[in-house]
Amino acid sequence: MEQETLLPLLCGTAQGKKQDFARLYQITSGQVYAVVLKMLQNTALAEEATQDAYIKVWHNAGSYQRGKGTVLTWIISIARYRALDLMRHHKVRKETPLDDDDHHPDENSNIAASELAHPKLNECMDELDNQQRQAIHLAYFNGLSHQEVVDHLSSPLGTIKSWIRRGLQSLQRCLSV
Repeated sequence: MEQETLLPLLCGTAQGKKQDFARLYQITSGQVYAVVLKMLQNTALAEEATQDAYIKVWHNAGSYQRGKGTVLTWIISIARYRALDLMRHHKVRKETPLDDDDHHPDENSNIAASELAHPKLNECMDELDNQQRQAIHLAYFNGLSHQEVVDHLSSPLGTIKSWIRRGLQSLQRCLSV
């Protein structure tokens, strides 16, 4: 259902239709923002990452490839890469801590991005084996690089990449049913 709604809006965006872009933003921005906020733990940086991601969506809507995932997944991956860039920038320069004084997540407000991205995602994540689930969660929901996942899980890089690749393939199959 999501693809039937979002794909025409993305195609309209690729043709420069501002109304389609506005509708695409309205439908997806909350989910995209939730992902980057979870990664960055900073509202200002999350807003910046979300805005930058939608600028890229506007300029690159025509480059979307349907066979590589859903429209929402594509948009979230753009936002995720922007959030990772911001994390690296602020870690290297040590300008701003990555958590706001006014942002104190608790059990109820710290909603997992996976719960927002696709209603069936949690169910599909539960079907993965523990290593795949943990590697995907660290890389995609916590924003760790593959090397950071290696360090965290104390496993070789090739193994981590295999867990993530196979896990993502399983998720794609599960979500497409």
